[in-house]
Amino acid sequence: MSQLPSETLHHLALPEGRITYTDSGHGPLVVLVPGMGDVRATYALLAPVLIEAGYRVVVTDLRGHGDSDTGFRSYGDAVTASDLVALVEHLAAGPAALVGSSMSGSAALNAAADRPDLVNGVVTLAGFYREAASPAVAALLRLVYRAVFAWPWGGAFWTWYVRSALSKGRPTPGLDERLTTLRATYRDRARLRSLRRLAVALDHRQAERRLSDVHTSVLAVFGSADPDFSDAAAELAYARETVDADGVVLEEVGHYPQLQAADEVLAVLLPFLASTTSGTDA
Repeated sequence: MSQLPSETLHHLALPEGRITYTDSGHGPLVVLVPGMGDVRATYALLAPVLIEAGYRVVVTDLRGHGDSDTGFRSYGDAVTASDLVALVEHLAAGPAALVGSSMSGSAALNAAADRPDLVNGVVTLAGFYREAASPAVAALLRLVYRAVFAWPWGGAFWTWYVRSALSKGRPTPGLDERLTTLRATYRDRARLRSLRRLAVALDHRQAERRLSDVHTSVLAVFGSADPDFSDAAAELAYARETVDADGVVLEEVGHYPQLQAADEVLAVLLPFLASTTSGTDA
């Protein structure tokens, strides 16, 4: 689970540090973005198939995550969106289809609203289209996040939560190896600090406010067993209503459909990419 088709690391310099990405294949550009607390290997089952299908596949780490630098101080949906825009500009191969997991789906929507010239499609995998928590609850959650992601127990908490809550439903291929990677990652105090800063900074109202400015094609994939959504079908209906998304709810799938149901994700992802990237220069 830790290996992707290309492990040659590239770096994009940003004002607060560098984000790291891999770059494989040839064809229309597809950028794969992990969610909070995750690393590039979350796309190990999708990336090789997309490369074989004729796409240039770039898999990026979030700021402060994976192999990216840990000196960043600003985090969140809008900041991640600006990183995606900077990355597509840097690659000079856009427009790109952005595939975002969890909060990175929100960031991809925000990037599409900011720079429609650079984004020709957005795919959200358990992505957030709105903020479920009230301002009061959100403030309380920020206090909770500060506590549960503190040193030295924060990494152990996160790997426990990934296994026990976010991976509910169908078995996740390579889950033990995945958890070993995450556990090792968050033994690093600086990386745990980055995870904590992102968790505290997240507010999906940032993306929600921009949905009316999203005019590109959108594909939304949810899992029926995802604990982040009390009603996955209602979230899909909201995505359809706000951005005219196509989409699907996968049964007995949790927060990582790209891992738990890779074949079913590819069954909707490949036709979506074929339609959104048609006419894009290879």
